[in-house]
Amino acid sequence: MTDLKQNALVARLATPAANRGLAGRAIALLRDRRGVAAVEFAFIAPLLIGVYFLALEYSLAVVTSSNVERSASQVGDLITQQQTITRSEVDAIMEIGESVLQPYERSQPVITVTAIEITDDPEPKAKVVWSRKMVAGAGSPDTTPGTETTVPGDLMVPGSFLIRAHTTLDYQPFGSRSTDEGNHFGFGGAFDALNMTMGGRYHLRPRVSTTIPCSDC
Repeated sequence: MTDLKQNALVARLATPAANRGLAGRAIALLRDRRGVAAVEFAFIAPLLIGVYFLALEYSLAVVTSSNVERSASQVGDLITQQQTITRSEVDAIMEIGESVLQPYERSQPVITVTAIEITDDPEPKAKVVWSRKMVAGAGSPDTTPGTETTVPGDLMVPGSFLIRAHTTLDYQPFGSRSTDEGNHFGFGGAFDALNMTMGGRYHLRPRVSTTIPCSDC
């Protein structure tokens, strides 16, 4: 009796009606749209995340570039308010310029302050009077006094005195930040193309005197 029942079941499955039922279920499965949104999101999510972090990196770079410019402007502005200045005072002002870049800390800026005198010669020349540089918080002499330098043409006024403040920074994106062992955080080298040298340079005249001598620079 059991064999007869099994044979009858096999016969029913083999009928055209059963085949049509299987085909119908297959077609229904192909038409089932449930889960499509999740699959589509899985495809576009990496692209959206990449675009988001790229936009974030560009925003951080723009802000840092603005701070580099502001650092040079602020250092020059503070020095030109002095009648005389010392080496330690110049270094202290440059430290203020470094703090302007916070919270950026992935590389160290180089801040240079140069006092320039325009000679009274028939063909005026720009010569360095004194110069200081700060790298990684340490101040040191920069250009030797008496060395000729260049300034914008409209500032070549015979007998005038200028303070040049110059800040440079080798910008490193956060996404490609590296440890001392050379390993990358975040996206590895994906944002290395954003590595760039930023800079700000200002030439300012003294505000309260005609020159700003530095006795021990």
